[in-house]
Amino acid sequence: MKAELKNVVQARIPTRHGDFVLHYFSNNRDKKEHLAMVMGDVAGCHNVPVRIHSECLTGDVFGSRRCDCGEQLELALQLINAHGHGILIYLRQEGRGIGLLKKLQAYNLQDEGMDTVDANVHLGHLADEREYDFAALILENLQVASVNLMTNNPKKITALRALDVTVNERIAIEVPAHADNQTYLKTKADKMSHLLFGKNK
Repeated sequence: MKAELKNVVQARIPTRHGDFVLHYFSNNRDKKEHLAMVMGDVAGCHNVPVRIHSECLTGDVFGSRRCDCGEQLELALQLINAHGHGILIYLRQEGRGIGLLKKLQAYNLQDEGMDTVDANVHLGHLADEREYDFAALILENLQVASVNLMTNNPKKITALRALDVTVNERIAIEVPAHADNQTYLKTKADKMSHLLFGKNK
């Protein structure tokens, strides 16, 4: 089924990182609320700073230190505010697309010695099952001409370009590692090609 979405409602959201307009999108594939936090006028603009952030309840809401998601979310909003305009797209694809239940089961497997990739595979999933069709459609709906993408994941850039999104630059969004997520981040760098620990190409 071809992905379609509708920009249903927009509301002003003042935050500690500045004033945003939150766009709520409905779609024809699932019942999830994909969102976009927009600062400033982005319609027709080139090189718009954009972060495509996949939902992470444990990190974004509860401050889990097992990953870097919550810290990346905060940093992305800070960077958008520093630029004076930009977009944070919030896709509801928890656990790199496997859902919260499976993610928590994967956490238990990691505590038994597996890494994040092996745990997902053990549960019958791919290492990363995220899709970016809705992100591309959100950018089209917001009439963004081109983006500078905040990501450490080069495969995300490739996926967006395949969906006809013009990505001109990558903005690194690496946060400091610590004891609770060091192994997780190293696995992302070693097994998933994420540009971490000084890698930049």
